[in-house]
Amino acid sequence: MKGLALALLLALAALPMAGCGGGQGAIVVAATTSLQESGLADALVTAFARQTGLRAKVVPVGSGQALRLGERGEADVVVAHSPQAEEEFMARGYGLERRLLMANDFLILGPPHDPAAVRGAASAAAALERIAAARAPFYSRADGSGTHAKELALWRALGRRPQGEGWYHEVGGDQARTLVIASEKGGYTLSDRGTYLALRSRLHLTVLLEGDPALLNLYHVIVVNPANGPRVNARGGKAFADFLTSPGGQELIASFGVREYGQPLFRPAAALGR
Repeated sequence: MKGLALALLLALAALPMAGCGGGQGAIVVAATTSLQESGLADALVTAFARQTGLRAKVVPVGSGQALRLGERGEADVVVAHSPQAEEEFMARGYGLERRLLMANDFLILGPPHDPAAVRGAASAAAALERIAAARAPFYSRADGSGTHAKELALWRALGRRPQGEGWYHEVGGDQARTLVIASEKGGYTLSDRGTYLALRSRLHLTVLLEGDPALLNLYHVIVVNPANGPRVNARGGKAFADFLTSPGGQELIASFGVREYGQPLFRPAAALGR
């Protein structure tokens, strides 16, 4: 670990950090809100600083907005979970490299009494079909995030476009806000497992559908291309990406949440066999 820290520091020694886009020398990490809401972002930034002596500042936004920050040169590294949007980002030359970081899964959540009889559905598609048929309240993030993109893809696979239906509610906010509103209103929603577990004690929602391969939730880390803007610190972004995908970073991800929730909130890339 000491050798890795020294190598990172030497690689960055010649770079003036004050102009790296984060203000006051911080590496700017535009990251999906599930990292912040689960608490993993703080753990990663703290460990990164301890190991390298470098500071990173996390900007928690939906994956779509995180990618736009990278595109505009307002972030040095992006952590997102919207694969199609990420692939488009890379194809347009906005990223230098993209690496698989970790995964968890999406869950279909709802009130324990389950008025739409979602519990026991054979698939995520069947669960959403039951919600739509019952016209049960469904709360969408509707914010361009990776979770929102996954939800829309599931509806499209059913041949449905629920926007504008009286039972379909667009929150336009992050995962935590969406979960709280769905809980208060007795509705259904889609969530990543990590954020749900972190907030579970505050919610009157239960897991009604899980385990469908269609609900796999992959996270990637992308080093932003310095051609996107003069403030991009690509070396700093690469240093953070290197840490996340290093054995130490992967071990931290693998163990995060076990003590508090009895299970890890995310599975590291090293355990995914991809």
